[in-house]
Amino acid sequence: MIILGLDPSLSCTGWGVIRAEGSRITHIANGEIATSARAPMVDRLADLHRIVSGVIAQHRPERAACEEVFVNKNPQSTLKLAQARGAVLAACGAVGLPVEEHAARAVKKSVVGTGAAEKAQVQAMLRILLPGVDVAGADAADALAVAIADAHLKR
Repeated sequence: MIILGLDPSLSCTGWGVIRAEGSRITHIANGEIATSARAPMVDRLADLHRIVSGVIAQHRPERAACEEVFVNKNPQSTLKLAQARGAVLAACGAVGLPVEEHAARAVKKSVVGTGAAEKAQVQAMLRILLPGVDVAGADAADALAVAIADAHLKR
């Protein structure tokens, strides 16, 4: 099973592709999609959609996984996150790719063993689970964690 993990954000969306065979997880690819804060919103959203569509076309995942949406204290930030998430999920929907959603605590618990894990703990566990993998950055690490959690939770 090839799984695409997504960590949507307007400023930098992370993505990670893994193969899950039983309890064995192998890395396929990962990356980050940064958009310019100076670009018009429509261009930023179009870039997210286009690049995620390209990742899907290249790696042909059987399903995608994304963290459940959370609400920030800043309504403007929540709105931007929702728009980025919509562009990314629309790329999945356009090709009929099913998307599983998982709570952030469930992702952390699945990867680290505790739902209260810090980002550094998640990244350390990724180095153990995916030895030698060059992770593109923190957002790509989060996306890989979502994909791994999905593999564990949806076995």
